[in-house]
Amino acid sequence: MNSAPLVLALLDEAYGKKTWHGPNLKQSIKGVSAKQAAWRPGPGRHNIWEVSLHAAYWKYAVRRRIEGGKRGSFALKGSNFFARPEKGKWNEKAWGADKNLLNREHQSLRRAVAKVLRSPRGAKLLRQLYGIAFHDVYHAGQIRLLRRLMER
Repeated sequence: MNSAPLVLALLDEAYGKKTWHGPNLKQSIKGVSAKQAAWRPGPGRHNIWEVSLHAAYWKYAVRRRIEGGKRGSFALKGSNFFARPEKGKWNEKAWGADKNLLNREHQSLRRAVAKVLRSPRGAKLLRQLYGIAFHDVYHAGQIRLLRRLMER
């Protein structure tokens, strides 16, 4: 079986294409304001904004592994989770910029995956590739839960 179409379909549905199971990652943040994205369910807990950037970071990390890129080349300083909102930058423009970063990282990852799946190396990376799709689905659910908790 040629796994390339399946892996690309998983990536697409987990992030932005219509799914049967409910909102994907992109849909889960649609309509979320900066104020909502910054809301925390409790002290020391992540918010929607941070979870979104976390997803962007891991898309970057998998792409970097595929392409052999330099560590530390992510658009933001640090790794994994990024404190948001930054002091004095709690606004729609900053939230929009970080959502755009997530989208750019997804598109870059998708291009890298499409390319590597045409190579012999692609089969060795399958576990990471479908893993990053599952990562999006997991965090889409987490974001939907945060949105529900906000309504209480």
